[in-house]
Amino acid sequence: MNKKPDRGKSLRGAAEAQLMLSPANAQPQRPALELLHELQVHQIELEMQNEALRQAQVTIEQSRDRYVDLYEFAPVGILTATSDGLIAKVNLTCSAMLRKERKKLLNQRFDLQLLPEDRDRWHRQARLALQSEGKHSCELALKRGDGAVLYALADYQRTEIDDAPALRVALTDITQRRQAEEDLRIAAIAFESEEGMMVADTHGVIIRVNRAFTALTGYSPQEVMGKTPALLRSERHDKAFYDAMWQSLRDKRYWQGEVWNRQKNGDLCAVWLTITAVAAPDGTVSHYVGSFSDITQNKLAAEEIFRLAYFDPLTHLANRRRLLDRLGQALTTAAETGRLGAILFLDLDNFKTLNDTRGHDSGDLLLLEVAQRMHDSVRAGDTLARLGGDEFVVLLENLSAHHGEAAALANQVGQKLLHSLDQPYQLKGFEYHGTVSIGVGLFHAQDTIEALLKHADLALYQAKSGGRNTLRFFDPAMQAELDARSALEADLRQALVKQELRLYYQPQIDLQGRVVGAEVLLRWQHAERGMVLPREFISLAEDCGLIVPIGLWVLESACAQLRAWQSDPGTAALQLAVNVSARQFRQADFVDQVRSILQRSEANPAYLKLELTESLVLANVADTISKMQALKELGLGFALDDFGTGFSSLSYLTQLPLEQLKIDKSFVRDLPGNHNNEIIAQTIVNMGQSLGLNVIAEGVETAAQHQFLQQHGCPLYQGYWFSRPLPLAEFERFLQAKGQAG
Repeated sequence: MNKKPDRGKSLRGAAEAQLMLSPANAQPQRPALELLHELQVHQIELEMQNEALRQAQVTIEQSRDRYVDLYEFAPVGILTATSDGLIAKVNLTCSAMLRKERKKLLNQRFDLQLLPEDRDRWHRQARLALQSEGKHSCELALKRGDGAVLYALADYQRTEIDDAPALRVALTDITQRRQAEEDLRIAAIAFESEEGMMVADTHGVIIRVNRAFTALTGYSPQEVMGKTPALLRSERHDKAFYDAMWQSLRDKRYWQGEVWNRQKNGDLCAVWLTITAVAAPDGTVSHYVGSFSDITQNKLAAEEIFRLAYFDPLTHLANRRRLLDRLGQALTTAAETGRLGAILFLDLDNFKTLNDTRGHDSGDLLLLEVAQRMHDSVRAGDTLARLGGDEFVVLLENLSAHHGEAAALANQVGQKLLHSLDQPYQLKGFEYHGTVSIGVGLFHAQDTIEALLKHADLALYQAKSGGRNTLRFFDPAMQAELDARSALEADLRQALVKQELRLYYQPQIDLQGRVVGAEVLLRWQHAERGMVLPREFISLAEDCGLIVPIGLWVLESACAQLRAWQSDPGTAALQLAVNVSARQFRQADFVDQVRSILQRSEANPAYLKLELTESLVLANVADTISKMQALKELGLGFALDDFGTGFSSLSYLTQLPLEQLKIDKSFVRDLPGNHNNEIIAQTIVNMGQSLGLNVIAEGVETAAQHQFLQQHGCPLYQGYWFSRPLPLAEFERFLQAKGQAG
C-alpha cells in the first residue's frame, strides 16, 4: 500500500541534497535556506494542528460526557417510545423513579407502566402528539417496581428513531405535591367538620373559624375575626382557670376540658374544648387551633348509641344484648331472694307467609302491634325483648320461692299473652288473624344464661310441634329428645358415605290401571336402627343442611335409573317424580347441578318430574319462576305437591310452568263422605282441567276413594290401594305382573 508522502521530509531532503552538491566551504544557496526555513515553519504548524486536534478531541469527549451525565442524571426521567409504544431509550433517573432496572424497561410497553385507569387517556394523548408538532403534557399515575404509585407530570413531544416517528417523554415526580394537595383537601374537610373550630395567632387573635363555629355560637366569621376568644366568655370561670389553661398550653402545647361559653343570643352552653398549639418548622408556636362541641348534643348522641346498642330499632323493646344483661341481673337477684323466675320465648305462627303475601310493611305493622299488646299484658317490672324476626322474649322475675306457684304465675302470664295475641289485627286496611307459640322455662340461681335460653327454646319447639297457638313448659325429657336428635344427625352425616340410603318407588296409575311412572321416596337402612322412615330424618336433614347433598344423590340415582330403563320398551316411557326441598331448590347453582346430572347420566329429561311444595313456590316467586323456566328449557316437568294445603293464589299459579297438580292426601283421606273434602277434591280436578294441568291424587287407600275420584274426572292415582312404596327389584316385578316390563 502506498503511503502518503511527507511534505516535511521531502523539503528536508531537497535542502540537504543542495547542500551536499555545493562546493566545499561554499555558502548554502538561497533556495535551500528557504526550503529549510519553510520546513521548520511547516513543522511548527503541524505540531500546532496536532495539538488543536487533541484539544478538540478532549473537548468533544468532555462534551459527550457532560451530555451523557445530563441525560442519565437529569432531574427528570426521560424515555423515548416508538409509535407502537415500546420503550426504546430510558435514562437512569427514569429507571430510579420507577424503581425498575433499565434492562427490564427497554422494549416494554410504556402503557403497562401506568395504572389501568390512566392507560386509555395516555393512548389518546400519544396519538395526538404523534400527529402534531409542539409540546404536550398531562399527569399520569405509574406503577413502581415495589408496588408504590408514582404520580408524574409527563411532558412529551414528537421525535424520530431511525427516521420513524417516536415520542420523547420527560417525567417529573409530583408525588409529594399530590400528597400535599390531598393533605390540604383532607385538612379542609376536617376543618369543616361538625365540631366548631377556630384558629388564632400567638397573641390569641382569631384569624379563621369554620361554619360549625357559627352554628354553635351564632357569630359570623366577620364578627369574630381580629378578636380574641374572650368574646365567648360566660364569666363562669375565674382567672385561675384560664391561667391554668395557658400554662398547660405552654408546657404541653395541649389543653382539653369543659368550658361554659356564652352564645351571641346570650344563652349559656357547655362545650368540650380542645386547644392544640401548632409548631413552626423551627419549633416555635405559630398558631393555636381550638375545636369544641356542644356537650348537650353529645349526651343525646350517647343516649342514641345506647338505644341502638341495647334496643330493637323497630319495636323499641330490649334486644338480645340487653336481654342477656337483664338475665344476668335476674340470676343475681334470684340468688339473693331465693325466688324463681321464668323466661318465655314467643314465636309468631306463619309470620313468613304474611311477609311473603302482604309485604314487609304489613309484617312490621304486625310486629309493632304485637309489641304493644305484650307490653299491656305483663307487669311493669318485667322485661320485654325482641331477638329478631318474629321472635320475642318475656323475662319474669321474683315469681315465687315454690316451683309450683312460680309455674302457675308464669302460665297465667303466658295464657294472657296467647289470648291477647290471638285477637284480630287491622293491618293496612285488612283484618289479619295471627297466633303465637310460647315456650316457658323456669329458672333459679343455680342456672346459667345458656341453659335458660336453651330450655325456653326447647319448650318453644315443643309448642310448635304441638300444633301452634299453644304454650309448653320445658321438660327434662326434651333434653333427652335433643340428645337423641343430635345422635341421629351424626349418623345421618355418615349415611351417604356408608351407602345406607335407598330409593323406593311408589307406582302412579292411570284410569286404565297402567303404571305411568312412580314417585321416588327416600329410605334409610341404618345398620343398627333398621329402616328409618323419612318422617324421622327429613326435617332433621333440612335443619342441618344435609338435605342438599342427599337431594343431589336422589336426583343422580333417579336419573341413572331412567337411563337404565330406556333400553326396555316396557319401562322406557316411565316417568319418575322427585321431591325437591326448599333448601335444595334455593341453592344458587341448583339449575347447573341438575344440568350436570342430566349430562352425566344421559337420562331423557322428559321423563324426570320435580315436585315442589306450595310453601317453596311462595317463598320467593320471582326466583322460583326464573329457575323453573331455566329447568323447563332442559326438558323437565313440574308438579305442585300438597296442592290445597297452602295459600297459593291463581295469579301465581298461572305464572308457573307446571304440568301437574297433586291433591294432598289430607283431602283424599275422608273421601267420600266429608263434604268439604269432596268439594276441594272436585275443585282441584276442575281447576287443573281449566288450566290445562294434569291432576294426580295421592294417598288413595280404598276402593271407595278410587271410585269417587274416578267419577269426578281425576286421571291419575297414587297410594296403598295400588301399591306401597317398593324397592327397585319389587317395583320391576310389579311392572312385570302388569305386563309392562320384560
